[in-house]
Amino acid sequence: MREFGYERAFDVSGAVALIGSDPDARFLGGGTNLVDLMKTGVERPALLVDVRELPLDRIELDRDGGLRIGATVTNSDLAAHPDVRRHYPALAQAVLAGASGQLRNMATVGGNLLQRTRCGYFTDISRPCNRRSPGSGCPAVGGEHRNHAILGASEHCVATHPSDMAVALAAFDAVISYETADGPGELPIDGFYPPVGDTPHIETALPPGALITGVTLPPAPVAARSRYRKVRERASFAFAIGSVAGALDVEDGVVREVRLALGAVASMPWRARAAERVLVGGPASAEAFAAAADAELAAAEALPDNGYKVTLMRNLIVAVLTELTEEVSR
Repeated sequence: MREFGYERAFDVSGAVALIGSDPDARFLGGGTNLVDLMKTGVERPALLVDVRELPLDRIELDRDGGLRIGATVTNSDLAAHPDVRRHYPALAQAVLAGASGQLRNMATVGGNLLQRTRCGYFTDISRPCNRRSPGSGCPAVGGEHRNHAILGASEHCVATHPSDMAVALAAFDAVISYETADGPGELPIDGFYPPVGDTPHIETALPPGALITGVTLPPAPVAARSRYRKVRERASFAFAIGSVAGALDVEDGVVREVRLALGAVASMPWRARAAERVLVGGPASAEAFAAAADAELAAAEALPDNGYKVTLMRNLIVAVLTELTEEVSR
């Protein structure tokens, strides 16, 4: 690890100013991803700006039923908060499905959104990777890609986004707030992660030097009946090979509203809008759930070793929606 500077920020404007003074500076929250990448040489910041002391550590329920979450709220506090558990249970479940208790105590909401892919070619600086070194190639396409993307990928990158939390946030139309030297701004989560295309090294739509200050969840009564299911290769401390955040509102056997987002299938949390369109106004049945899953996965482009994910995700979507339907009927 090369030498680097360290500054602790105590207000948002000061943090943004420190980053703006050095193009090789990085914000430091819990450090659970950034520090690992510094150890392997993927990240080589000249300056770390510690933002843990910023006054962004609150969770507040709006009068209209929405939720505001500060960027430095820890994952543990987010999962344990009674308003999160009551109004957005899938979010609490998603956070608890990630990492370990010790890491959740350190990791922050803002940092979670900015996690970088765990693709082995990305983390190995001896290998080419378009995310790390644009134009160098994507060896995963013809190499080890069993856990890689089946949706929205390109020949330039087939890596997946590792966050569990972001999948639930995508299902509930989260809006990300940020601050720059030019003032505040917002990005809907649908536009926060750009498509891979031929620029996989551009991982978010944040302006240069922007500091995430919080996340807002709009009111969503359907979210109170929601669930997050994750499939992984071991029972704990493992990244997903497939996940679903779902919420369902059924009346007289007919789907009135549904939210679905998929994880570990694309370079971003994947909002399953095709499946949602198929379901709304139709029957809440296993057959309808399977048809909706098929509609979403029709666009899947599997590689030789990850075609199993199509079947996995189909079954997972059906399982989550079926569980939610049974919960409604109780």
